[in-house]
Amino acid sequence: MSSRHEQWAGLRRHLWQPPRPHGEQPPERSVGPLELFYDLVVVVLVGQAAHHFAEHLTWHGLFEFTVVFALVWIAWFNGSLHHELHGHDDARSRVMFLLQILVLVPLGAFIPEAGGEHGAAFAVNAGVMFAVLALLWLFASRGDSPEFRRSSGLYVGGTAVCAVVLAASAVLPGDDRTTAWGLLVLVYLAGFVFMMGWATPVRVVALSVTDPLAERFGLFVIIVLGETAVGVVEGLSHEPTNSLTIAVGLVAVVVSFGSWWTYFDFAGHRLPRPTRASTVQWLLVQLPLAATMAAMGAASVVLVEHAHDSRTPAAVAWTLCGGAATVLATTMVLATSLRVWREERALYRPLAGTCAIAALMALGVGAVRPAPLVLGLVLVFLLGVPWLLAVARRLARDEPVEL
Repeated sequence: MSSRHEQWAGLRRHLWQPPRPHGEQPPERSVGPLELFYDLVVVVLVGQAAHHFAEHLTWHGLFEFTVVFALVWIAWFNGSLHHELHGHDDARSRVMFLLQILVLVPLGAFIPEAGGEHGAAFAVNAGVMFAVLALLWLFASRGDSPEFRRSSGLYVGGTAVCAVVLAASAVLPGDDRTTAWGLLVLVYLAGFVFMMGWATPVRVVALSVTDPLAERFGLFVIIVLGETAVGVVEGLSHEPTNSLTIAVGLVAVVVSFGSWWTYFDFAGHRLPRPTRASTVQWLLVQLPLAATMAAMGAASVVLVEHAHDSRTPAAVAWTLCGGAATVLATTMVLATSLRVWREERALYRPLAGTCAIAALMALGVGAVRPAPLVLGLVLVFLLGVPWLLAVARRLARDEPVEL
C-alpha cells in the first residue's frame, strides 16, 4: 500500500510540478509543440484585427488596430515569458496554456467590433485574460527567494490593475474606451521598463533572452507575415482573375518576404547583449515591429482590390510605405541591442545608414502614390537594398554570404 502511494505521489510530482523559481531559467531547451499551438491561436486574433483594419484604413482604424494588437501582444508576451521562466513540460503547463487559449478564443470573436458594439464584451474578456495572467504570475511568485519578491509583487500587482481597468472600461463610450485601452498599454509598457530598470536591484537578473525565447519571437513574426499570404489569397479570390491583379498580389507577397529577410537577416534569432537595458530594448521593439508587419498585411489585401487604379489609394500607400520604413528603422533599433552590433560593427554601422535612407525613400514613395504594381516593386527594391549592401560587404571581405 505504501509503495502504491509513493508511486502515485511520484507520478503526481512528475505531472504537476510547481512553477520553476525565478533565477532558474533554463539556458537551453527546445520550443515545444504546445507553445507553437499557443502562438497559432494568438495569431488568429492578430488576423482578426488585421482583417478589420483592412476594411477601415483610416487614422481611427489604425489607432484601434494598434491598441487591440498591443493588448493581444502583451497577453502573448506574458504567457510566453511565464512559460520561459517558470514552465515545465508537464500536465500543469498544458493546463495553464489551455486556460489561456480558452480565454483568448472568445476574445478573438469580439475583436472585429472591439471599437464598436462588441467593445464592452472585449473589455471584460480582456480583463479576464489579464486576471488569469496575474494569477499565473502570483502562483509562480510563491517560490521566490527574497531578492525577487519585490519585483514579482510589482509585476503581479501591475497585471492585476490592468485586469481591473480593462473590465471597468466596459462602461465607457466607444471612443473613450479605446482611448483608455491605449493609455493602459502605454502605462503598462512604461511600468515594465521601470520594473526592469529601476524597481529591481541591479544585482538581481531574473530574465535573460535565451535561444528558445528568441526563437519564439521569430516564430511569431513568421506566423504574422503568413497572414499576408492569407490576405492576398483572399483578396485574389474576390477579384476578377487577370494578369495585373495576380501580379499585384504576388508583388505584395514579395514585399512581405522583404520584411522577413530584413528582420531575420539582420536581427532575428540573435541574442541581445547581457545587460538589462539591451534586454528591455530587445523585448519592447518587437511589439511595433510585429504590429507594423501585420498592418502591412492588411493593406496588401486592399492593394489587390485596387490593382487597376492609376494611383494607389492614399491610405494603402501610406500604410505600406510607412510600414516598410518602420520595418527598416525598427529592425536597426533592434540590432543596436544585439551582441553582433559591436562584434560586426563594420557591417552594421553602414547598414543602419542605408536602412535610414531606404526608409526615407519609402516615405517619399508613399507621398507620390504610384500605381499599385509600381509601388510594390519599388518597395521590394528598397527592402532589398540593405540586403545587397550586406552581401557586397561580405564578398568584399571574402566572407561566406550567410546572414
